[in-house]
Amino acid sequence: MYKFMAIFFTGLLACIAPVLASTDSSPAADNSKINQRDSNSDELTAGQQSNSKSDVEITRELRKVLIKDKSLSVYAHNVKIITQDGVITLKGPVRTEAEKALIEARAGKVVGCRHVENEMDVSPKL
Repeated sequence: MYKFMAIFFTGLLACIAPVLASTDSSPAADNSKINQRDSNSDELTAGQQSNSKSDVEITRELRKVLIKDKSLSVYAHNVKIITQDGVITLKGPVRTEAEKALIEARAGKVVGCRHVENEMDVSPKL
């Protein structure tokens, strides 16, 4: 009896799995344009974060402020923060223009920050 049920459910799962997979309406991730932009040697990437004590502290402090704000989306919590000589560059997607502006404002208030370059993109939920 158990063997029959195991075979039946395995067969059923094999039949419906392709249907469930094909009904996923979310588009495939395509970061081609962003990846091309970031491959340009003039573009800052996370690997170019300065290791100076003050720049690391600025980045750490801003990340702490963003993570603490539970009103921000997961995208906003994961924005790239790159600090060089007190200049913060922000990259990555956020959900709304309001989030983008809020993150930029919070970055400007971090002690030691000289300037903020806002290169974030708004990617609303589909």
